[in-house]
Amino acid sequence: MMKKTWFVFAAILISITSALPLLSCVPKAPPQEKFVTYLSLSDLTGPGAGMVVPIVEAIGFALDNLNGKGGVKGVKVNSIVVDTRYDTARTVSAYKRYRTEPRAFWAFIPLTAAVKALAAQMEADKIPCTTPGDGEFQAKPAWVFLLGAPYPDGFAATLDWIVKDWKDKGKSGMPTVGYMSWDSQYGREALRGGQQYAEKIGVKLLKPEFHPPGAADYTVWLSRINEAGADYCFVGGVDPTQSLTLRDALKLGLTKKIQFVSDYWGLDENVGIKLHPEATEGALLVTPFARGDESRKLPPVAELWSKYGKGPISEMKAGFPAGIIHVKYLAIALEKALDQVGYEKIDGEAVYKAIQTITGTDS
Repeated sequence: MMKKTWFVFAAILISITSALPLLSCVPKAPPQEKFVTYLSLSDLTGPGAGMVVPIVEAIGFALDNLNGKGGVKGVKVNSIVVDTRYDTARTVSAYKRYRTEPRAFWAFIPLTAAVKALAAQMEADKIPCTTPGDGEFQAKPAWVFLLGAPYPDGFAATLDWIVKDWKDKGKSGMPTVGYMSWDSQYGREALRGGQQYAEKIGVKLLKPEFHPPGAADYTVWLSRINEAGADYCFVGGVDPTQSLTLRDALKLGLTKKIQFVSDYWGLDENVGIKLHPEATEGALLVTPFARGDESRKLPPVAELWSKYGKGPISEMKAGFPAGIIHVKYLAIALEKALDQVGYEKIDGEAVYKAIQTITGTDS
């Protein structure tokens, strides 16, 4: 019996001893990759896609480029992109689904109505957001940041130019201005403050004409503005809305009679202008960021396009540079936040505080 017990014990000892070298050779588990989560809830196939897709595309390229260089202090950015189709309910649903993703630190939501609906929730979740230009979030700073100048500011700048142009042409009195845009919160946003500014400077602003996003024909609204005596007309929407509006204005003989001015998101060389060059000739554009050849010559834009873009840079759409600048500032803010709190405590609140300290950077 003793011999049998000793044999079993010896066998176990030999097995353990033999296994030790093997155990010591087992490779250590690789360290877990550090990351934060970025949410892009954007219209990729709806009426806003003409301008939104290039922005989202540039954001994706810029994040890939950033991650390819090791991220920000070793922290990479995971991007979740959802096509909202310019639908508020779909956007809200997508946000609620992804808001608890690990280390969600920022959201990009280019839909005014959805951001208004989610503003309180995002503040409670401590997830800051970027949206294009809703003036409410400039007037009442909170957790929503703007990609460009507020829409009311853009409209007010247009009115200033209109008055100057009118006087430079030697005309007396004040001009009459029409307003056309989408029947949405975005479409009305420029008038929140813009309408009061028109009254202040003495411009006669006609009753606004609102139409469905993605409308195919604009002759009804153009006819009303013409019959009301417009000298100028501000046109909102996302291209090709503006270009199609001008197409119909040309058919009605209005492009020589009324000076049309597009808001930020219209008259893209590679969207509507390419399709309707005659109709868009002579129209003006108010914009908070560089467009055309000026934007294509910016070193960060040229560099990223040469690495990721398809086709010659002349085919780059207008929104592309905005996406690059957006990622640039997020990266700066993320670096500042990591320096302040470290990776283990990084979250939306830390980045929210950090981005407000950025000053003196070149676009």
